[in-house]
Amino acid sequence: MALGGREVMLAAFALVLWLGAVGAQGQLQVGYYSHSCPRAEEIVREEIEKALKDDEGVGADLLRMLFHDCFVRGCDGSIFLDSTKTSKAEKDAKINLELEGFEIIDAVKKKLEAACKGVVSCADLLAFAARDAVVHYGGIHYRVPSGRKDGRISVESDADTLPSPNSKLAKLTDLFISKGLSQQDLVVLSGAHTVGIAHCDAFEKRLDSQDPTLDRKYARALRKQCPAKSNNTVSMDPHTPHKFDNHYYRLVLRNRGLFTSDHTLLSTPSTAFQVNQLASNYKRFQLKFAASIVKMSAIGVLTGYPGEVRTNCRRVN
Repeated sequence: MALGGREVMLAAFALVLWLGAVGAQGQLQVGYYSHSCPRAEEIVREEIEKALKDDEGVGADLLRMLFHDCFVRGCDGSIFLDSTKTSKAEKDAKINLELEGFEIIDAVKKKLEAACKGVVSCADLLAFAARDAVVHYGGIHYRVPSGRKDGRISVESDADTLPSPNSKLAKLTDLFISKGLSQQDLVVLSGAHTVGIAHCDAFEKRLDSQDPTLDRKYARALRKQCPAKSNNTVSMDPHTPHKFDNHYYRLVLRNRGLFTSDHTLLSTPSTAFQVNQLASNYKRFQLKFAASIVKMSAIGVLTGYPGEVRTNCRRVN
């Protein structure tokens, strides 16, 4: 089948970005801190475990934080920078206002600075923390290549590129391709919705319009939890909200994916097939997710100038 002009351009663009991502992953390495800060990953793991014992749900925020960081300017820790008097930062964009866990990052960074001053970047800290959250919820442990440097720029409007819960497959696919990822990565990484919560306003359009692609019984239950004008929260996966399993895909197959961006994974035979595969094979999901999140964590990384290692994740040095 001959490709159209748009498909050819996207394919070529994806190849360029993929080669860039491969190069970025080559610059990162597993065990990067083995000599300069041998206990770095252990310190992060211990502190994340403490934090999740106090608030088990915040691990999902750390996962979302990594996604939001990497898809804006690359995985450079810019999500942590505070706004200044002259410029509003990414974390103050509307889509990021409900993110929690910044104080956890502060606490972990303080421990790392005490052990190895000026060595471990905030960008690497977040990659480790997201991995440790997955493991806490029962996911497999995967190795995280590190060596990222922190960015010095964070602009609120840059977060406008992040997808909304109402995004459809074509838009989501184009976004992922623009970051050097694939449609398969999109399907796999959507599985992170197996943990965490969502505010009612993120899916209220589906309830207001009586979306026929949303299971009726589930929709009635959601309306009870989300009365008009409320901003209550609901679990993304009400059956196993704190377990990193493949139940999310089973919900999607039953028209019980919470967002339009969840249900849209069924809109083509190819993506629907992938959803079915992941729904039926827990180990496949775990392995695929580990591979895709490592790939995502290499988007646009800084490994030298103009990056730095911040001593405080909230501000540049």
